[in-house]
Amino acid sequence: MSTLQRHLEIQTGVVKRIYKEGLYYVKEKDQQQAKIDKMVANDADIYDIRKQREVLDETLRMIPDGKKRLAAAYQELQTLVLQNADEPSINTTKEFKNASDLLDEIKL
Repeated sequence: MSTLQRHLEIQTGVVKRIYKEGLYYVKEKDQQQAKIDKMVANDADIYDIRKQREVLDETLRMIPDGKKRLAAAYQELQTLVLQNADEPSINTTKEFKNASDLLDEIKL
């Protein structure tokens, strides 16, 4: 495996991981908000509600950070793919195909 193939494989993994992490934070935000709403409806202790809101705030702060990291990683992978799209020794590899497929799937 060439150095470029290895770099494609690593960068594809980075983009995939950051993308999944972003989906997780959005899901966690929704779950946390539902939990808070339920606690408010059930007249839970104000301290407990406040603590859950702190958890929600932390999650909300992570979403923009994840988007920035995803955009940077996506751009780096896209650059690698575009620079090597016409190179037959690279564009026929499994790593190149995986990277191209991921870029098509995410579409930033």
